[in-house]
Amino acid sequence: MLTKKGKYGLKAAVHLARLGPGESNQVAEIAEANQIPKKFLDVILGELRNAGFLSSKKGKTGGYKLAKLPEDIIVGDLIRALDGPLAPIPCASRNAFVPCDDCDVEHCEVRRLMVKVRDAMGTVLDTYTLAQMRDLRQDRLSAFVDYI
Repeated sequence: MLTKKGKYGLKAAVHLARLGPGESNQVAEIAEANQIPKKFLDVILGELRNAGFLSSKKGKTGGYKLAKLPEDIIVGDLIRALDGPLAPIPCASRNAFVPCDDCDVEHCEVRRLMVKVRDAMGTVLDTYTLAQMRDLRQDRLSAFVDYI
């Protein structure tokens, strides 16, 4: 499940992807525009900066901006940076595997299904870039206008 931290991080990253190349926004602006608690957003943006997705500059004219082009940022990588592995349970994780205490990993039907869930989520999230996610709203609006 996507946590609030992951959701808010994605919203903030999309917000920054909508800015012009090299433009930045201060935390307060991003928080207000996306209805995100500022203190929580401070932590999230710091983590995204530490993971290499954002850069920041202090001061009155400072703020956060994308460290890479939106076309080069994979949505799944952003989520993993904030929420950790995509697997719904630890025994289904590729990188953070932890066997369950209550079952045989090799024969567990729950694990087998959760591996499929992990793979399906990865397939979608690792296919979309931040640029494509940014453009989803506009695509939906265009489709709605075309429908009318």
